Amino acid sequence: MKHHRLLCTSAVLLTMTTGQAFADGEKIAVFTKNQTNPYFQAFRLGSDSAAKQMNASTTHYVPTKPDSIPEQLGAIDDVVVKKPTGIVLIPVDYKAINPGVKKINDAGIPVVNATDRAEAGNFVNWVGADDFSTANAAGKALVKALNGQGNVIILEGVRGVVGNTNRVNGFKKAIEEAPGIKLIASQTGNYQRLQGLQVMENLLQTYPKIDGVMAANDAMASGAIEALEGANRKALVVGINGSKEAVEAIKAGKMLASGDAAPFYQGCFATMSLIRSIRNMPVPKEIVFPPMVVEKATLANYDVAPDKQTCPAWNTIVK
Repeated sequence: MKHHRLLCTSAVLLTMTTGQAFADGEKIAVFTKNQTNPYFQAFRLGSDSAAKQMNASTTHYVPTKPDSIPEQLGAIDDVVVKKPTGIVLIPVDYKAINPGVKKINDAGIPVVNATDRAEAGNFVNWVGADDFSTANAAGKALVKALNGQGNVIILEGVRGVVGNTNRVNGFKKAIEEAPGIKLIASQTGNYQRLQGLQVMENLLQTYPKIDGVMAANDAMASGAIEALEGANRKALVVGINGSKEAVEAIKAGKMLASGDAAPFYQGCFATMSLIRSIRNMPVPKEIVFPPMVVEKATLANYDVAPDKQTCPAWNTIVK
């Protein structure tokens, strides 16, 4: 993506660390949920870009089994012993991560919470997108394209995860506001492309008329598109994350839109926040990226893949 009108909101309160200030060379441990979701790939690239610009380094910790709570907790145990300068943490589960966060806090390691808010713990700040508003914007784009009429299904992510709950509720709000739109099914694909494909195949057998699909991420949206093509059926599909895959699908006319959760920028500003805090520089208690929609009309803003991007300057986003 280009640096495209992405002005985040941030809390006025500032937080400062009181420990030793580092000139550079900070070693940052970055925890994400899995290797399969393009969202987390973009987040890691953003984190790497920010660290490089600030003369720090990153080491990534990713469960080998997608979204494995035991693996993430075990990795935290290992990292706490290694004592990195700081940690950027996307928790696999907002509640189950509590023991790990306590160990990080007890070890005195500064930590930024990103994407999914952890239930408890002391953090430098939180960096993320408004999942409800992002999903609602994507859902409204689908409703508008359907002229407010039709049968719609929702492909949910991992149930019980706060981010997924907010995305599903955002979709449902868009549906509730359009009396001519009927939600005929809402099933989980666990944020995985293959599961999204399989769930969609089953739903296509059950429902002879599906006009639209709201998927809680782009990977499941891509799976739904593949299932539709395999069944020689047509439906409008929206996803979330604004991934490279989604941009290409929108260009090709296969996907209607994707809510941009700004994962690359989240990686940038979570890592920048951490390093700035370590260096005794002010950071806001929250950095919240506003909802934006990738669609035909905005494609020009998304012509640079995450692996070709660099992080923007701090003051271009945080005012």
